[in-house]
Amino acid sequence: MTESAKPPLYITMHERDNVAIVANDGGLPAGTVFPSGLTLREKVPQAHKVSLVDIPEGGEVRRYNVAIGYALKDIPAGSWVHERLLKMPAARELEGLPIATVKPPEMPPLEGFTFEGFRNPDGSVGTRNILAITQTVQCVAGVTDFAVQRIKKELLPRFPHVDDVVALEHTYGCGVAIDAPDAVVPIRTLRNISLNPNFGGEVMVVSLGCEKLQPERLLPPGSIPLVDERNVADVGDSADSKLDVVCLQDDAHVGFMSMIESIMRQAEEHLERLNARQRETVPASELVVGVQCGGSDAFSGVTANPAVGFCTDLLVRAGATVMFSEVTEVRDGIDQLTSRATTPEVADAMIREMAWYDAYLDKGRVDRSANTTPGNKKGGLSNIVEKAMGSIVKSGSAPISGVISPGEKARQKGLIYAATPASDFICGTLQVAAGINLHVFTTGRGTPYGLAEVPVIKVATRSDLARRWHDLMDVNAGRIADGEVTIEEVGWELFRLMLDVASGRKKTWAEQWKLHNALVLFNPAPVT
Repeated sequence: MTESAKPPLYITMHERDNVAIVANDGGLPAGTVFPSGLTLREKVPQAHKVSLVDIPEGGEVRRYNVAIGYALKDIPAGSWVHERLLKMPAARELEGLPIATVKPPEMPPLEGFTFEGFRNPDGSVGTRNILAITQTVQCVAGVTDFAVQRIKKELLPRFPHVDDVVALEHTYGCGVAIDAPDAVVPIRTLRNISLNPNFGGEVMVVSLGCEKLQPERLLPPGSIPLVDERNVADVGDSADSKLDVVCLQDDAHVGFMSMIESIMRQAEEHLERLNARQRETVPASELVVGVQCGGSDAFSGVTANPAVGFCTDLLVRAGATVMFSEVTEVRDGIDQLTSRATTPEVADAMIREMAWYDAYLDKGRVDRSANTTPGNKKGGLSNIVEKAMGSIVKSGSAPISGVISPGEKARQKGLIYAATPASDFICGTLQVAAGINLHVFTTGRGTPYGLAEVPVIKVATRSDLARRWHDLMDVNAGRIADGEVTIEEVGWELFRLMLDVASGRKKTWAEQWKLHNALVLFNPAPVT
């Protein structure tokens, strides 16, 4: 059936909602009559809201059974409801929240699912076998990049079991207040990125020499595990290792090419060890998955994010680790999250992260409303409240068993709240630091986002986007709104795709095109 021949369709999220979104590609013109008898008073774009009833001035506008705003004037039934008609509600206070009140029914374990991964010395598992070259400071980025290009051309073909060589470039390391209390955030972020499971425990550092972030401060003795951390006590001091550093200011370096040769010589040793590794069958519980959304639209909370949420529940049942993030995109649903905490301590940790970020935004004289973009609004999202309700759905329904602060590494299984800014690049960077070995990214407006360090599976919220970006989107969740498949079916499709991607049997589109975004460290401390 052609799009023009499809009957007019709107989608509600809850029986108490008084607005719905238009599902038809291209939107619908004024005068369109829905099967319910509702008539559009004006043209309404796809994904934008239409009032189902007369809403008086000051009345609640409800979607997801939540007041996403208050009408600034009378809104007759059949009207286009957009951000200019709404007053945004105040943020939920962080006192008096429900604490660990939701006790979801216990789901049976999901057993028998495996993937082929690389087992690391510390017991973690990588989905890729990558040589990562850590940098202490931005000053060395050009030299390191030159060396990496030569390594890929001259050395990498000799090591067929190594997937890639990446330089962990960033803008930190000097010109910063490195002893400021919040400097711990970017430092531990870079440290934990260097130890991501996809790098096989092979740590190599390029330093300038005079920078504030010295190699031993970035990776102090004992920070690089050589054995399974559970057995460190049995091996004495062998858990410590000598840090492999190429310092460009060393007297031994005479000229640019001597620096390049030093980097290549050290890289070859790491490549030899990585190349000796082989994939082995491991349980799905070894997956560490980060979920994120970017370029969101009003379909995000209808199709892609609910499917990811269903998949999140499958992963938790399989014993895996899943982390969701983006503080400003969950802030308005904090009561939903604290109620799902497994313990009061987990709920309190979430509240602390919300309070810290509220204060951080307040320093910049903004609040959570600064989050939404022109693209979000063009895609039908009126404000951050509506966006947050659709974002939280990615977390599924499992109990929230842990919370980590920005830059920290996740050290437990289950559903984890990893506190991060909502910026795609900073959130992705922090999730890499938290230890993900696979990333899922949903989008409604479309983005070619990718990570060099971790495979990124991209999920389109709309079929139109999936058709136009057919060689960038890995999963089309828009079929849910089209009535072709269910949320559960797409969730299972995504779960099975994760196992294939994790095993190296399939590459994501971002991997095939070698699309990746820069690492962006979150630095709340002063720059000097």
